[in-house]
Amino acid sequence: MSAERNLQTLLRQMNPEMRDGIFVFSTLPADSKIPDAIAPLLTFSEREGTTLVMRREDADSIGQTWQFASRLITLNVHSSLEAVGFLAAIATRLADAGISINAVSAFYHDHLFVPADRANEALALLQGMSGPRSG
Repeated sequence: MSAERNLQTLLRQMNPEMRDGIFVFSTLPADSKIPDAIAPLLTFSEREGTTLVMRREDADSIGQTWQFASRLITLNVHSSLEAVGFLAAIATRLADAGISINAVSAFYHDHLFVPADRANEALALLQGMSGPRSG
């Protein structure tokens, strides 16, 4: 399957799906080892430290402080890493509704972390952008 670049096709076929659980963002000092007791969904190294995105219960189990309790929505279209405007259209739609997002583009899909208390609303808005379109 080849990655899609056409914006209208991406929007029509995005098929957003919410993953179970609450995810949180945390950080460790740059020279720290990730505790073996957790399995972060995402890690990203910055000069200031290593960002960890993990399930809230994992962070709580090791006493790790965290921010941004969120739900994860995956856009189930194989989007090209070179696609233009896809995340911009989504971010604009959610911003118009006052919903923040933290987006991650992986090899196959784009993933959106949205505030846990607005996740159902975000999913409904994305579903409204998706599906059959004319013109």
